[in-house]
Amino acid sequence: MGRARRARKIAASAAYGSGGLAAAGAALGAIGYGLVKAEAALARHIIGDPTDDGPDDDGVYGAGPGEPIHFIVLGDSTAAGLGADTPTQTVGAIIATGVAALMGRRVQLTNRAVVGAESSDLERQLATALEDVMRPDVALIMVGANDVTHRIERSTAVRHLETTVRRLRALGVEVVVGTCPDLGTIEPIQQPLRSLIKRWSRDLAAAQTVAVVEAGGRTVSLGDLLGTEFATMPQTMFSKDRFHPSAAGYARAAAALLPSVCAALGVWGLDTRDRAPETRRGEGIGPVAVAAGQAVREPGAEVAPTEVGGQSRGPRGRWAVLLRRRPDTVPDQAEPADAILASESQSTTASISTSTSQRGSTSPAT
Repeated sequence: MGRARRARKIAASAAYGSGGLAAAGAALGAIGYGLVKAEAALARHIIGDPTDDGPDDDGVYGAGPGEPIHFIVLGDSTAAGLGADTPTQTVGAIIATGVAALMGRRVQLTNRAVVGAESSDLERQLATALEDVMRPDVALIMVGANDVTHRIERSTAVRHLETTVRRLRALGVEVVVGTCPDLGTIEPIQQPLRSLIKRWSRDLAAAQTVAVVEAGGRTVSLGDLLGTEFATMPQTMFSKDRFHPSAAGYARAAAALLPSVCAALGVWGLDTRDRAPETRRGEGIGPVAVAAGQAVREPGAEVAPTEVGGQSRGPRGRWAVLLRRRPDTVPDQAEPADAILASESQSTTASISTSTSQRGSTSPAT
């Protein structure tokens, strides 16, 4: 079964509350549960159990007149900034600083992410955030790694994420979700667990994208964003536990997320606004599940809801646009925009080819 189909199934299971597609799945039976369990225990022994919290990055960033932009952050240890040395090194703080500089306005950051959190914790985090900020302008969610490592039912994890995104959109809040990173790139995790973790995390990331876009938000693939750097500069890009990013690692993640946060806010700048997809960058419009499957292989790729011919849905579900906003993701030899639909039918591909110039709003009503 292809990743697009798995993503659709997981997201559908989340929508209807059904079971199935457990994270362990049949793959464990093939390799042996005991071996995988032993590898997981070894990895946890090497990494250790996080006992610290991320630095307290709540506060006002930047300067300027008028009401500040209200920015909330929800999620797990990466959203909380575990591994950063100072509050200004977290993803939230870096993005808040960037938005403030581009908009010439102050940004009020409210971070309610919790180390060790799973997707089921998001609704509680949101409730806590709304006690302090009644009407946020934009929310960033980074979650999924603990759902994978704790072997949470993927459809259950996705359902909690989708519920949170829908509640935010109902309040008029723009939502950007950094999807589950590819944990198969983490060095302390050995084979065969590494291969399983890679598939589980990528499948969850794809399903997260389907659910988030259906709910009216946009996603940014974190994928193996730090994979190459981890191999070549592990002591620079990762913190001492060799699992959470360092300040440099968080800066790289923030650089991937910042353009999408700016686009959600309508900030005018270099590739920080919504635009039509460009074929030279391998971008395009297609069914959300297919775009989601492509995005997990492209760290930094954004997937957002769109319209084709005034319609938000096609024969294969919600229309979505895939963009590569990071400059270093522009390929030397660009693949056609329709490449994201290579696994789909010829008729669907044809409809996408003619839709590039018809892109509509990326924030449909929910």
